[in-house]
Amino acid sequence: MRRRKTWKTFGILALLGLVMSWAISSCSPNASTQSNPSASGTAEVEFWTMQLQPQFTDYFNQLIAQFESENPGVTVRWVDVPWGDMQSRILTAVSAGTAPDVVNLNPDFAAQLAGRNAWLELDDRISEGDRQAYLPNIWQANTLDGKTFGLPWYLTTNVTIYNQDLLEQAGIDEPPTTYEELAQAAQQIRERTGKYAFFKTFVPEDSAEVLQSFVQMGAELIDEQGNAAFDSPEGRAVFQYWTDLYQEGLMPREALTQGHRRAIELYQAGELAFLTTGPQFLETVRTNAPAIAEVSETADQISGSTGKKNVAVMNVVIPRNTDQPDAAVDFALFLTNDTNQLEFAKAANVLPSTVAAAQDSYFTEVSADASTLEKARSVSARQLQDAEVLLPTIKDIKELQKIVYDNLQGAMLGEKTVEQAVEDAAAEWNER
Repeated sequence: MRRRKTWKTFGILALLGLVMSWAISSCSPNASTQSNPSASGTAEVEFWTMQLQPQFTDYFNQLIAQFESENPGVTVRWVDVPWGDMQSRILTAVSAGTAPDVVNLNPDFAAQLAGRNAWLELDDRISEGDRQAYLPNIWQANTLDGKTFGLPWYLTTNVTIYNQDLLEQAGIDEPPTTYEELAQAAQQIRERTGKYAFFKTFVPEDSAEVLQSFVQMGAELIDEQGNAAFDSPEGRAVFQYWTDLYQEGLMPREALTQGHRRAIELYQAGELAFLTTGPQFLETVRTNAPAIAEVSETADQISGSTGKKNVAVMNVVIPRNTDQPDAAVDFALFLTNDTNQLEFAKAANVLPSTVAAAQDSYFTEVSADASTLEKARSVSARQLQDAEVLLPTIKDIKELQKIVYDNLQGAMLGEKTVEQAVEDAAAEWNER
């Protein structure tokens, strides 16, 4: 039971705002407390995480105790913040000059504050040896304008969960690996089973999976100057791809109004052949729809002509006005080192961001009698070598997503041509 709860909890969190919704108990921080040396001269590092209590209280208490024993004179005060409160609390704390010393965020939001010079630059504080310990593609998610603003922590890569019965009814032997194959499968599944192949949301505030598909299909989103680059043959082809699938009735109508949660509901109801999500959702399916779980298998994340796979990242950042920069950097490196990442990844069923931990046999070796969930974990980990954060690290990435989705919806609904939708989106972004 403990393992099942852990999968359910961390799978949703680690999708980086793509599919994150939780219900975990947590304690609230006193955000007005600044990290200062005590009267005895002990340096205190205040460390904020996002909704990791009580599931991982023992893990963090042991980790902190070990760090303190190896670093006499330094204490760590751990504060766990409810998921929905983190952004507002850290914004308030940064503005008031009362931010903690080490904070767990996702790169999208961290990049927004990095653009405001909120974080300590780490390039001169991290040795080349320490830097090389992390997966290079993942490291890039913590840089903005060539400067490092955070350290990678835990990861997830989506897999394709598929219904074997629906594929068999449609006469499909293998799940698709590319968007081109997905379109072909969607037609075949709809004609032969009356079901849908997949569900992608075009709700601007929800998943960025459609925006990521531009990069996977070879379209550049923005150029070096930050201007729209998707007004190109490749970008128009992606607009046309999604518009055609919707207008041909190969996607559920509610894709324009409902989020990723609807995809999970439809898959559990046997109405979808493919579900692109974190492997931990197999446990959710097993709990809510055991008959569907019995006929489910997993395959690699669907990509485009580039073969690129997306990865969701959680990181740790250090506020620029910390009065304990050295101790904060030391703790951040300790938290994210090979040993501690591997232990946490096993406990939380996520993936580590260091090279050595990701190559551990726990992720690479699968027994012949392994469960579907264990196989999915291996598929997810295998993708790490090629996976990267596909969206550009810019402070207003959510605005770009909204502009693209809004105009793409206009084309899908027939309110404008594909060409006009692309031109309007590019103009709106460039004039923002």
